Amino acid sequence: MSEEAPAPAAAPAKAAKKKTTASKPKKVGPSVGELIVKAVAASKERSGVSAAALKKALAAGGYDVDKNKARVKTAIKSLVAKGTLVQTKGTGASGSFKMNKKADPHCQYIFHTIQLHTKVYS
Repeated sequence: MSEEAPAPAAAPAKAAKKKTTASKPKKVGPSVGELIVKAVAASKERSGVSAAALKKALAAGGYDVDKNKARVKTAIKSLVAKGTLVQTKGTGASGSFKMNKKADPHCQYIFHTIQLHTKVYS
């Protein structure tokens, strides 16, 4: 006569909670890369625009640079890697940058449009 302990009653299965993650609304407005290209294109400096001046220009345009430091750095690095910007001084995301003469057509369009408007309104 072996006594077996009664099996514990199985806990009632909890209803699986469905995660209702509200998808964030898509950010409206230009990307960081486009803002950087516009800031560099608007500059009349012969040697290019420094990274610090780029950040100041973004902040003046209403972009929160302190909150998005990493995003700005990666955008600068990717624009240099794509060939849109040329790094005249420094390495990585620091130094000075100017527009590449042989950049992609979209960036050339932005560059020439800004140049045209600065000549007309100056």
